[in-house]
Amino acid sequence: MKDQNLKNHARIHPPYHYVGTLFVLFTLVGSIINLILALKNNSGTLGAGVILTGAVSILLLFVLVRVYSMKVQDRVIRSEENFRHYLLTNTTLDPRLAMKQIIALRFASDEEFPALCKKAVEKNLKPAEIKNEIQNWKADHYRV
Repeated sequence: MKDQNLKNHARIHPPYHYVGTLFVLFTLVGSIINLILALKNNSGTLGAGVILTGAVSILLLFVLVRVYSMKVQDRVIRSEENFRHYLLTNTTLDPRLAMKQIIALRFASDEEFPALCKKAVEKNLKPAEIKNEIQNWKADHYRV
């Protein structure tokens, strides 16, 4: 795997982000057009309504699959980083750290992690600011 840094750490999964999104949107738009045509012709509105309901259900499922997997991964990251902080400092993470800050802090090397955690709390750094502060990037190739 190539080195990860601030410029290339975002993860895009083409089958999901491009192909899946395109299919879901095409299905939704097609079902809306189908319903409009059915209403205009005053026939087949029940079938068109059922198809639109199915398309909306697929869209909802598509979004929720992503949201739920990200929530689980966020919880795992919080646990991992809390454990790492404990191993390095013999104390748990400051409870004032927001989840987004903890997610950004996971890229910090062990040498700079404790100090950056403290700085993130004291200066209320945003995730982008935390990532900019990191000198030695610790890659995370497993983000969903």
